Amino acid sequence: MPDDWTAPGVYAVAPGVHRIPLPLPNDGLRAVNVYAVEDADGLTLVDSGWALTLARERLEDALHGIGRELGDVRRFLVTHVHRDHYTLGVVLRRAFGSRIVIGRGEELSLRRIIGSAEQPESPHFVELRRDGAGVVVDRLIAVGRDERTNDWELPDGWLDDGDEIELRDHTLRVVHTPGHTRGHVVFAELGKGLLFAGDHVLPHITPSIGFEAARAPLPLGDFLASLRTVRAMPDLRLLPAHGPVADSTHARVDELIAHHERRLDESLKAVDDGASTAYEAARILRWTRRLRPFDDLDPYNQMLAVMETAAHLDVLVRDGRLVASDVDGVTHYAA
Repeated sequence: MPDDWTAPGVYAVAPGVHRIPLPLPNDGLRAVNVYAVEDADGLTLVDSGWALTLARERLEDALHGIGRELGDVRRFLVTHVHRDHYTLGVVLRRAFGSRIVIGRGEELSLRRIIGSAEQPESPHFVELRRDGAGVVVDRLIAVGRDERTNDWELPDGWLDDGDEIELRDHTLRVVHTPGHTRGHVVFAELGKGLLFAGDHVLPHITPSIGFEAARAPLPLGDFLASLRTVRAMPDLRLLPAHGPVADSTHARVDELIAHHERRLDESLKAVDDGASTAYEAARILRWTRRLRPFDDLDPYNQMLAVMETAAHLDVLVRDGRLVASDVDGVTHYAA
């Protein structure tokens, strides 16, 4: 196993289960793990990767390493709707007829993404303006991020909490884990002690909260509740979408819960120190493991920072530690 989890290749993580890291463009994460699971007459993949030519070539090369081809992929089990998990599956379905299934809670976001060409403004921009971050919208428009919709289509089926997916040597249980997105699911293989965790539990970073086309009313509240759902399950080997495989899911869940408790206190202090909007609070807080100032982030990560700050402030409102009011379409917070 290489020290660099992003190194191209195919890596056995359990009997009949292979981790395949695929590249991401212009992204600090650098790669996304998809997991190929041996099935009766081919392969089932957990997540698919980003619809990039290089990602498709890397996936094809990796499958050759286990004696398989792209046409052997019968089905994609997608943990959530984000581009790096969903869109390569759409491209391969067009070519080979494979099936895509995803959590039912992602339907609203998918329909909004597919219909976004007819929308006057990105749903993310609408949210940023509500958070008082119009300047971030201007920066995003200036850099002109690619928001093509032709890589998106509806799936072949929807997954519900508690569904069981029978494979040749595995039974995967669908567990609804909203928070990172409203329809995020993980796949638990209780009999073999495995958790295909998507972005719900990541070993080195905290997943973004609130970044989706159809934002949930309280995404951080959902995320913390979902973490406790996973914590109540047996401790399983963590197969994350970003980062190396880890032996204990519980240990990382405990760290994530503690992190967000600290972040709630920091967000409250930002309001006490004079911030009124999520944008103003985000500019006070520090970001990433390197504790970077907000102004050092690129516009895309500034967007994520503002949305995550809003998610924390909204939980503080729910808990009675802050109050919120609307002033000319912008949400303001106060003690």
